[in-house]
Amino acid sequence: MSDLDHRVGVREQNLVVRNLRLSNVTQINCDALIEEIDRVFGIDEVSYNIKDGEIHLAYDAVNINLDGIEELIKKHGADVHDDWWTKTKDSYYKFVDQNVRDNAKHEPWSCHSIPPKTHKKNKDSTQEANTA
Repeated sequence: MSDLDHRVGVREQNLVVRNLRLSNVTQINCDALIEEIDRVFGIDEVSYNIKDGEIHLAYDAVNINLDGIEELIKKHGADVHDDWWTKTKDSYYKFVDQNVRDNAKHEPWSCHSIPPKTHKKNKDSTQEANTA
């Protein structure tokens, strides 16, 4: 897949997929909730399984974070389910999202590059070996 296979604002390398159980979701607020989340910049895909009570999200972790999505969920009268497993997943997802944002800003470097003076010595030693 490439970045062209996703919505505007979503890069393949920053794409994360999240599944969280929600509570207090009804058919009335579900449609409005999904519609509003779907309009947010950085969301690639969102759906809600009413039978399992679980929201499925795919988004660019650099452009949006889970806290912002949770605010939208609460705005519509729903909330992230209050059980141990959902809280654990929520915390882990936030940790990984922050890691993705940090890695996107990071400038890679290498300590294995050869210093400029070493190149000259290699040329000189090569020339000396050829003349001998």
